[in-house]
Amino acid sequence: MHAVSHQPIEQFEHCLGIIRQAAVEILLLLNVHSAEAKDPRWFLEQLEQARLNLGGWGNVARRLNLNDAELSDFTLQLRHLQQVVPVYDRGQPISDNQRIAALRFVVALESVRHRQPLLKYSSTLGEEGVDRQEQAQRQMRAIALTLKGLISQAQPDTTRLHNDLKLQFGASSVRRWLANSEAGDVLSGMRFSDLSLLVVDKKAFARYYSSIFNSAASLTFLAEQRVTLHAFLDDCRAMRNAIIAGRPLTAAEMALLGNYQQQITGPVQRAFEQGRTSVNPASFMAVDSSELGQFWETARAKDSALGGDSLAVRESIEPPQRREKRSPEDRDQLISSVLWGVVGMFVLAMAFGGIWLFSDPAPRNQANVGFRESPDAPERELPSPREKLANLGISWDVNSLRAAIDRNDTNVTSLFMQGGMTWQLAWTEQAQSAKYDEVLELLLRYKLQMDEPKPCRRFINTLSHSMNNGESMTAVRRSYLKAFCTTPAVVERQRISVAQAQRRAEAQPDAQNQKALSVQSAIYEVIR
Repeated sequence: MHAVSHQPIEQFEHCLGIIRQAAVEILLLLNVHSAEAKDPRWFLEQLEQARLNLGGWGNVARRLNLNDAELSDFTLQLRHLQQVVPVYDRGQPISDNQRIAALRFVVALESVRHRQPLLKYSSTLGEEGVDRQEQAQRQMRAIALTLKGLISQAQPDTTRLHNDLKLQFGASSVRRWLANSEAGDVLSGMRFSDLSLLVVDKKAFARYYSSIFNSAASLTFLAEQRVTLHAFLDDCRAMRNAIIAGRPLTAAEMALLGNYQQQITGPVQRAFEQGRTSVNPASFMAVDSSELGQFWETARAKDSALGGDSLAVRESIEPPQRREKRSPEDRDQLISSVLWGVVGMFVLAMAFGGIWLFSDPAPRNQANVGFRESPDAPERELPSPREKLANLGISWDVNSLRAAIDRNDTNVTSLFMQGGMTWQLAWTEQAQSAKYDEVLELLLRYKLQMDEPKPCRRFINTLSHSMNNGESMTAVRRSYLKAFCTTPAVVERQRISVAQAQRRAEAQPDAQNQKALSVQSAIYEVIR
């Protein structure tokens, strides 16, 4: 959907100017000298050159005072910006997605500048007065109350809701939320990230919310609407934390929040006007300054009681592991087994001691013994893959592995694989677009460690989106499709997708539908 006024275009062009200025300063800090910056694609190419000059993404991250995950997120946003804005001529119309991509990257640049004091570029987009801050607080309140209203509408039975939450998050979490709630309303005592998770969880979204957010004009920033909603809500969580902490939002953050509020609540508002939901987001914006201030004071108190909301919004709900209680018979059996094991070990120790005592050879000359002990000394064990990663200053966690994949670091990725860490197909999306064949082929050698449940729907959707935007079916992508997406259910689903694309192309034979048909057919030919 294109902008209808000149103000969004001017704001977008201002964002591009900020990005060019920041690119020059960041590259100068990375020993890449340039008098004038160009488009986002050029910035990405220069960052790649800086990586080669400095000897790896780890050194780039240290220059910018970022960790691996933060640098990976920064480059991912830049890569997405250059995909949606490959070329731009001054004054041409822009889409909502292009404006959001530019604003997101300006906010990312502000975060980098905050982490690295040597960077001095300006990122001012407009006024940051009290009125605008209050409007941003209203928008954030409207988003939170919209989520709460949708969840309440999906699960109106309070008792059933409490039971479901206990199964999904554990009884202790529910007790903590109820203690922090208003009049027993458990949703009012939850963190923003937990409310977001209840909506963007794969099963819950498909069951309750996909029909409400199903709009051709909203949430098209990423390959799927649910994935887009997840990304936007996680960004909102970070800005909400700033409001809770009393930090004024920057002009870029407020502009981005305004776009997010329109994208998130817009489909719900249309559903309300059509009578498909009772949640009215517009009513949440109608609040005076006094009531708004009281809302945020209450929010700060609840946030403090829950210990903050620092963790990112998860993609799906993972119920806590529950251990089955042992019966008295099981406990007796366990104790008996342990005691007999101890007795057995004691008997074996006595037997080996007797054998050693009677078979020990006569003592040798003391000088010769001392001389020969050194060659027979046991060799020192080589460090394990985890120890090697620790020596490199890399933590053993999922974020470090994903960062290594995103920067095509085969050495670090290999250590994670050798150490036995599992991986998911979704983590290769950026590497697939960047054609990082080395790390992708390495992961394919450890395909038994890929443990993502039902990965093909998202992988094929993302691949289709990339190919529709001009990317090709590479040999590595073919290998991944053949390795993970050749089950009968996946092949049948793709056959149906080809048939649907065929009908659309016959009904409206334009270039877009013909392109979609060729993409779906190419994927089907690989996996059939």
